[in-house]
This record gives sequence, C-alpha cells and structure tokens, in this order.
Amino acid sequence: MTACELELSIALSDNERTRPLIEGRVAPQGIRLVPTMVHPSEMFWRQLRFSEFDVSEMSMSSLIISISRGETRWVGIPVFTMRKFFHTSIIVRNAAGIAVPSDLRGKRIGVPEYQQTWAIWARGILQHEFGVHPREIEWFMERNPDKSHGGATGFTAPQGVRVHQIAPTSNIGEMLVRGELDGALHYLVDKNLVDRSTADISGITRNLFPDPAAEGRRYFAKTGLFPINHGVVVRRSLLEKHPWIALNLFSAFVAAKETIAQCGNSYLHWYFETGLLDESVERTLKGNDPLAYGVKASRAVLETITQYVHEQGLCARRVALEEIFAPSTMDL
Repeated sequence: MTACELELSIALSDNERTRPLIEGRVAPQGIRLVPTMVHPSEMFWRQLRFSEFDVSEMSMSSLIISISRGETRWVGIPVFTMRKFFHTSIIVRNAAGIAVPSDLRGKRIGVPEYQQTWAIWARGILQHEFGVHPREIEWFMERNPDKSHGGATGFTAPQGVRVHQIAPTSNIGEMLVRGELDGALHYLVDKNLVDRSTADISGITRNLFPDPAAEGRRYFAKTGLFPINHGVVVRRSLLEKHPWIALNLFSAFVAAKETIAQCGNSYLHWYFETGLLDESVERTLKGNDPLAYGVKASRAVLETITQYVHEQGLCARRVALEEIFAPSTMDL
C-alpha cells in the first residue's frame, strides 16, 4: 500500500463479475481493498447489525427500508451484483394442488425472510402480473430475529398479512417434507450463519412455472424489467471524508465486469473474423447490456423496487433514489 492509498475492507459474494476485484486483477484508483467472500444472507445481516465492512454488497430492499427509518450509515453505489427473474424460482409441493399462480391463494408458503428483495420481487410480480395479493397467502418465515435482516431493521409484519415465525428447531425444508407448507418463494440450502434448511426436496416439489426461462422472457418482453436484488454500499462516514471514493469504486466495478465480458467476446471474435457475425451484433450487445450498472440504465427497475417495498407495507413512505445513491453517481 502506498502512502496515498486508502485501505478499505470489502465484503462480496462469489460472483464472476466481481471476482476480478476479489482476486486483485482490478483495483480502484487510490484504494487498496481487503476482500472477504461471504454468502449474501450472512453478509447483509452482519452489515446491518454490526457494520463490519467499509464496502459491501447489500440487499436493495433492506437498504431502502433502513433509509426510510432514518438509518444513515450507508450510501449506495449503483453497482448491481445480482439480477434474476425471482418469481420463476417459486416452488410448490407436487401434492398441494397448485397449477397456476392464482392457486397460491390461501396456501402456506415459506420464505427465508419476508423483507428480502427476492421475496419482494416475487410477491410484487404475483400481485401485478397475476392478481395474487400478499394478504391472500399465509407466510412462514425461517429466519429468526437474532439472525435476520429484519431483526436488524425493525421488521414487523405488514398490516393484514399473516407472517408466522418458523421455530428455530425447524425450517422450510423440513416443513415441506412433512407437508406443513405448500410451497416456497425461495429455497436456500447454501451453508451460512443465517439460513438453516438442508433437506433435499427435489422429489416432492416442482417449479410453479413449468418453464422458468420462458416465463422470464415473457416478463421481460412485457415490462422491460430485469429485477435487481443486490447493490453496493459504502460507509457514509468514509464518503463524507473522501467523496472521491464513490466514483473510484464505481469505475472499478465497471472495469471488473468488462474484464469478464471481454473474455466472452474473445470467443465471438472468430465469428466476426469468418463473417458469420458482423459489427452490428457487437453494437447491439454494447447498447443493450441487461447487467448494466448506473442509475440511468436501471432507473425503471429501481423505481419499481422502491414502489414494491412501500406498497407491501415494509416502509411508511416511498424512498427516492436520491436518498439511496451517492450524489456523484446519480447521472451515471
């Protein structure tokens, strides 16, 4: 580390687009990163509860909720490390009599954490695309207050929504096996300090959407939204002292993503060389990046998640994007 470098601790999950930062192949200018690889479930709990790292990935929903309640420790950087069509991961028990989304009404559905972004997107899409409101489902939440994002941000069940706490001696997987649940919005078996399901449920469950990829394409074609789950935050006290951190970190994350993209393009080179593809394809790829960073490219997605967090009763007001992200990044 040189005399002019800042040393920052950073927590990231194992993601190919951030791996160049973790491995040191890409470094932000003027900053030396000390990386820790952590499962997102555990990382967010540790940050929200203990503020352990200077920079980290962060649950978009928990960031929005904490800001709405006056939390000021964290400032967002518009880097989005995870996107997915989260509703396509809903699973149902084969014996539960659930064939289409409307059949979820009145059913018992498990969720690792009610306020997690994955669950908010799934519920929002069930409501807006299929007419199934969260109040029409009976929810069972696995994470207990001592090790949950909601426990660190003051979660209470929204008015009119039935949310039961699963006892620490059980979990979503065991309840699915015993027939005590009809399905789950998200089933996590990755080993970490927060989640505790381990049961193999492949023989008793199936996807709600028989062809998840086709449903994802349908949703994107209709809405143009590729849902964001994780963003990046930096400690506010550091940003106030060193405002340049925000853009230097953003540029490094972009460079890391481009490093991975270039690896893929090296294979496409031979298609261009032989004339099987022409430069119009390259222009299309560059101009339509579904994983784009920055507020401008993702404004519609970000506005949608702030809407869903508010309308699902998880914060008393709708949080503006200007409250979430560093001012210097708003025009990116």
